[in-house]
Amino acid sequence: MAHVSPDLKVLYFGTPVVLISTCNADGSANLAPMSSAWWLGQSCMLGMGNRSKTMENLTRERECVLNLASSDMAPAVDRLAPLTGTDPVPERKAAKGYRFEPDKFGAAGLTRQASAAVRAPRVAECPIQLECVVEQVHPFATGASAVEVRVVRAHVEERLVIPGTDYVDPIGWDPLIMKFCEFFGGAANVHSSLLAAAWRMPHQGMRQVDNVSG
Repeated sequence: MAHVSPDLKVLYFGTPVVLISTCNADGSANLAPMSSAWWLGQSCMLGMGNRSKTMENLTRERECVLNLASSDMAPAVDRLAPLTGTDPVPERKAAKGYRFEPDKFGAAGLTRQASAAVRAPRVAECPIQLECVVEQVHPFATGASAVEVRVVRAHVEERLVIPGTDYVDPIGWDPLIMKFCEFFGGAANVHSSLLAAAWRMPHQGMRQVDNVSG
């Protein structure tokens, strides 16, 4: 298979969309979409621009909620995309069509839900919500930081938890994926995983049942 060497302008191959909820200085809520995040153990690393309202809130409040959007939430996420919690709107964002919005939950048509361990609210429509505290902020690239957060409380819709376990059903969980700035989704299981089998993940048994019934 032939390969070419294009001068790629964006390295954005696809990660789940996260709606980060934080508290503003006056106690009101801010909500912002992002998809530069990765998890390991009970921690997550967030890639954030240093001049964003979310970054300002994270460094001051030291907490947030990572609300994982499902694929059917693309319209709500898209409504959030051109909004900023910073007033006045920075020139660089104004040039891209951003506008100031103090009530992002309302503008996106999403519902606040009280958290258990942090002040920032959860997004009720998101099937997976992770309450987090900020551990460290690491300088990264130009004008950005990698924010290390630790999950202190997880909330998962009951239908997504494999009965009798503490595992999320990867077949039922259909995250909204951002690939090269476009939305993608689809819960199809395209291939079995040797790694999942080796770790004896419980959904392997579910797949065997599906294969027999199918």
